[in-house]
Amino acid sequence: MSIADNLREVRRRIDAALTESGRTDNVTLVAVTKYSGVPEVLEAIRAGQTVFAENRVQMLMDKWRKLDELREAGVQIPELHWHMIGRLQTNKVKYIVGKVELIHSCDSLKLAEEISRQSVKAGVVSRVLIEVNVSGEASKSGVTPEATEELVRQCAALPGLTVCGLMTMAPQGAPEPELTRIFTNLNKLFVDIGAKSIYNCSMTTLSMGMSADYVEAVKCGSNMVRVGHRIFT
Repeated sequence: MSIADNLREVRRRIDAALTESGRTDNVTLVAVTKYSGVPEVLEAIRAGQTVFAENRVQMLMDKWRKLDELREAGVQIPELHWHMIGRLQTNKVKYIVGKVELIHSCDSLKLAEEISRQSVKAGVVSRVLIEVNVSGEASKSGVTPEATEELVRQCAALPGLTVCGLMTMAPQGAPEPELTRIFTNLNKLFVDIGAKSIYNCSMTTLSMGMSADYVEAVKCGSNMVRVGHRIFT
């Protein structure tokens, strides 16, 4: 199937999951271009996709530059919305501040402080999600569920930064009952923190679900899914 066909199928399955769970809100589909080049991005754009994400800063910057060059050459490209979803090193923050609409992987106060510093320097406000390690896997980054609220409060107090929600990744190949437990637990945490009306914390975005588990994530309340493999292969 083509990228356009894949996008239609992913959107169809998202809609079906929304209907099955009785939801009437919307889910933002973020197309992850980790293993794809600019030609594939352009094909997705032609199919109506405008929200994209990268796992690595250098790959994001390369695509950003090449797309800008195409615009300068006269290629009609709509406004795109780029997200950073991979582990972010503090020394790479300066390259993406002001260029991405959302940073999904804020997992420590140290990282948040650097995002704040670079954002103030650039005169912008960066939107971040707090990454939560719900599964407890040692290989996964993210704050523990028990420490999440405190990190949210610490980050929300920083200038040049606003906390917009939470993000998690489920274990690869996890069975559906485990996925349901992980996604439901983060949704409960998301709702609980949102109900506390923390200053500079909007709690509007719950980023859960990737290519293998986005349907289950939507059923458990996710309003943003990060899908790469299912779109670009």
